[in-house]
Amino acid sequence: MTLTVPGTPRATPLPPLPHWETTPDDLPAAIREVKQAIRARIAASGRTVEEVFAVVEARVASAVAEVEAARTRGEDVWPVVDHADIEAGTVSAEQLAALRRRGCLVVRGHFPREQALAWDAGIVDYVESNRFFEEYRGPGDDFFGSVGSTPEIYPVYWSPAQMEARQSDRMARVQSFLNGQWRSESDGVRWFDPDRDSMYPDRIRRRPPGADSGGLGTHLDPGTLDLWMTGAYQRAFRHLFDGTVESYDPWDAAHRTAGPQYPGSTMCSAFRTFQGWTALSDMSNDQGVLHTVPIPEAMAYLMLRPLLSDVPEDSMCGVTTNRVFPATQKWHSLLLRAVTPIPDVRAGDSVWWHCDMVHGVDPVRDQQGWGNVMYVPAAPWCPRNEAYAASVREAFLTGSSPTDFPAEHYERTWPNRFPVDRLNDTGRRGLGLA
Repeated sequence: MTLTVPGTPRATPLPPLPHWETTPDDLPAAIREVKQAIRARIAASGRTVEEVFAVVEARVASAVAEVEAARTRGEDVWPVVDHADIEAGTVSAEQLAALRRRGCLVVRGHFPREQALAWDAGIVDYVESNRFFEEYRGPGDDFFGSVGSTPEIYPVYWSPAQMEARQSDRMARVQSFLNGQWRSESDGVRWFDPDRDSMYPDRIRRRPPGADSGGLGTHLDPGTLDLWMTGAYQRAFRHLFDGTVESYDPWDAAHRTAGPQYPGSTMCSAFRTFQGWTALSDMSNDQGVLHTVPIPEAMAYLMLRPLLSDVPEDSMCGVTTNRVFPATQKWHSLLLRAVTPIPDVRAGDSVWWHCDMVHGVDPVRDQQGWGNVMYVPAAPWCPRNEAYAASVREAFLTGSSPTDFPAEHYERTWPNRFPVDRLNDTGRRGLGLA
């Protein structure tokens, strides 16, 4: 949803915001400084923080009520599109509108079920042949500690199955389709190439039948304090910070594709239009599956909420460095009313959600069936992703953990990881080799 700017162009420039390109030494003082500066910038526009937040809150509340009503009526909240329609270019206008309104999608039959099950078996052979679970030392960091759980996500990156999925034509077409929902050009700048993915390597999740899992608390992944405190993100979220909040568009990529993030042991150096995973097993939606707040505009609520007077001056509602960005009942109860699970999925389906969206994984006891996925996002080629591709190439060639993740490096000595001579043109382009 793109909103309309009220009023006339501003005659005088707004005051600049302080920004840092690395984590400040005195973090509480920096938080206080940037909050005061954002409030002053909004005030210079002739509005107050409370007035701006009220606009966002009203729009988000309306979207939350819409989701709640759809659930009450028993309707699907998550849009669902057949892969065949993406291939044929026959996705309906109604389906496209639902995707942009909800910010999430299930692609049915993205891969043939038999292919997904074979990949699942191949990953088992890969990790077992290399005695991974005998050597595995547990999570390499406490990145998820802020959301109260340790998910069953394992640092395996370079299996033949994962690489075959990443460089497949079917994956590339879906990624291009999803990238195309964003505005990739504005103000004479082409912010990213929607038809070229940068092959962002991520991990696998494996959860066996009968498992008890605490799930993963609601959070989001686009960044942490850098979202408020670096120059590129201040430009990306400019409409939230300059009093023109009605113009905020969660589908506008402007300034997102060059900005740095504060370094941490687990982070995302790349710009992802959508996060995503491909199902390697059938999963019912009551068996500890992904949930989202299917409202892309909720990011505006999350970004402005810390500026209100009930939040301590050196707090960003629980956001800090080296942890995920949490969404909690204490600060974001309105948003959490809209938390909605994915529908049932089958092996070979893929699941996607806008990079800014609140999401989590539901807890489960005595899980029925496997809960296996491999994480493959949409991360289009852009300056930020091209820069990260250099480290990805090195990690691929050496079997190392990618630099966005803990330096565990289990696969360095594994002889059966995906070899360079099996890269196709898509894979080579994604790694910046062509």
